[in-house]
Amino acid sequence: MCGIVGYIGYRDAWNVLINGLKRLEYRGYDSAGIAIVNNTCSIYKCKGKVTDLERYIAGNNVSGTIGMGHTRWATHGEPNDVNAHPHKSYHGKFILIHNGIIENYAKLKEKLTSSGIKFQSETDSEVLVNFIEYIYEKGNINAENAVRLALSKVIGAYGLVIACTDEPDKLIAARNGSPLVIGVGNKEYFLASDATPIIEYTKSVIYLNDNDVAVISKDGLVLKTLKNDQQIPRIHQLDLDIGEIDKGGYKHFMLKEIFEQPRSILDTFRGRVSTDIKSLHLGGLFNVMDRLIGARRIIIIGCGTSWHAGLVGEYLFEDLARISVEVEYASEFRYRNPIITPDDVVIAISQSGETADTLAAVKLAKKSKALVLGICNVVGSSIPRETDAGVYTHAGPEIGVASTKAFTAQVTVLAMMAMLIGRMKNVLSEKKYKSYIKSLTEIPGKIEKILAYDNEFKKIANLYKLANNFLYLGRGYLFPVALEGALKLKEISYIHAEGYPAAEMKHGPIALIDHKMPVVVLATKDSSYEKIVSNIQEVKARNGIVIALVTEGESTITNMADHVLEIPVTDNIFTPLLAVVPLQLLSYHIAIMRGCNVDQPRNLAKSVTVE
Repeated sequence: MCGIVGYIGYRDAWNVLINGLKRLEYRGYDSAGIAIVNNTCSIYKCKGKVTDLERYIAGNNVSGTIGMGHTRWATHGEPNDVNAHPHKSYHGKFILIHNGIIENYAKLKEKLTSSGIKFQSETDSEVLVNFIEYIYEKGNINAENAVRLALSKVIGAYGLVIACTDEPDKLIAARNGSPLVIGVGNKEYFLASDATPIIEYTKSVIYLNDNDVAVISKDGLVLKTLKNDQQIPRIHQLDLDIGEIDKGGYKHFMLKEIFEQPRSILDTFRGRVSTDIKSLHLGGLFNVMDRLIGARRIIIIGCGTSWHAGLVGEYLFEDLARISVEVEYASEFRYRNPIITPDDVVIAISQSGETADTLAAVKLAKKSKALVLGICNVVGSSIPRETDAGVYTHAGPEIGVASTKAFTAQVTVLAMMAMLIGRMKNVLSEKKYKSYIKSLTEIPGKIEKILAYDNEFKKIANLYKLANNFLYLGRGYLFPVALEGALKLKEISYIHAEGYPAAEMKHGPIALIDHKMPVVVLATKDSSYEKIVSNIQEVKARNGIVIALVTEGESTITNMADHVLEIPVTDNIFTPLLAVVPLQLLSYHIAIMRGCNVDQPRNLAKSVTVE
């Protein structure tokens, strides 16, 4: 996944492609490549930056007026020259660039391999381009129909640009879940994953919808659905300032990444939720489901924010799948001679995939013959290579040191895993399973609603920006969120903050409460609601300041608290995905008001690769 650019027209395609890739660099990537399409196809690709690609190509003939380019942020296979895009099919008739993830690639690859087809890369994208050519040759059909038939068998998300050397005067574009835009010029067309490579050539664009397939030549464009229904393209006019792309118009990467969470959560579950919202598909676990279903115990290991996500996972797996769970700090797990058996499943969570303590814990667990899984955001990193299987989050590059969208993506993956295992064990009813899937698909829209109240969070931040201490309280699913909220405040504002189970307040922290102590209480409507009301009364009785996070429409706590942060109603298991967002924004605004560098807090690194 990352950046797509394509061109068909009268211009020198090379210049359009290389400039477009440079415009897409802000997205983050690990390799780059282009293809110039004539009766044959010339492909140039390499690991590294676009400037590395330019040096690699220097001196070669890149003339031609049709082509495609790609910057890759790895999703299947480590970042290297071979795994870079574009990919060519086994007989070289099809060339493809792809954003997204093909969840059933393992089944497709098995079928193709049994037919004698060999693969050059580790990517799901090469599986797709080979599958298209396989159908093309077996069916004796044109390129467009081969693409449509192949995509009808695919489970996953994709934004695609495809060329066929038998039909070298056209490009085929398709979208499902991964954005793709077509720029419309005078006898020329531009394709891109977003509008930034297009705006210097045209302001007229067509946004492809899910399941759209466009066949583009110099003289025109035909738009159909995957089912071959003709569509009338709608042309929109761009209103975009190219100067805003570095941070997407936000002042800081952290704020941008907080606001990206509706998209990053959607990216994490789309292609994994069936189109009828009735089932889940986690292709990375395809070969290990039997061991997951039969697991005696799950051990989750992580550090920092990933550990907090693991704590949410403990509630999820025990609640939905009825499997005993332990959550361990990776740094402690590796040194205390833990008891691990072959019946255990160990899940390592790491945004970067390079966290030294977590990597060491993975190696220790593997020696005990346990099934070791990874939940990571960076493909090709060490932990995915070391684990037996796993699920990638699709949060996209996270630049801010304080993790935000990676946390919610990790919790999303853990929720999907717990739901799927629970259903396959038959401890989660089909009715409840489908209801949870529907609720999950509604989470991005509900986070959008929370983000719309950012100014209210800013007002509260201004009142307490000079506080020396904060206390965060939560119960059940929201206890780990209390820990995460406190960590965010510590990381970026340097205010001392502690997260506690609300019931434990009486066992120590209550001694700290006075008129100067802001207490953030996570108090959504659930089975412990009455207990949390009592906790708030205890804080108020000691003149503490209560900032309550409540379910919208709640009145009892609203009348007691000094300030209220509302979140929409959702199933209890998904409240962490909503509740953490106001806490992220509260921390961000306090830190900014204190003059702190939120993207690069002192003494912290994005990835801790040493003990």
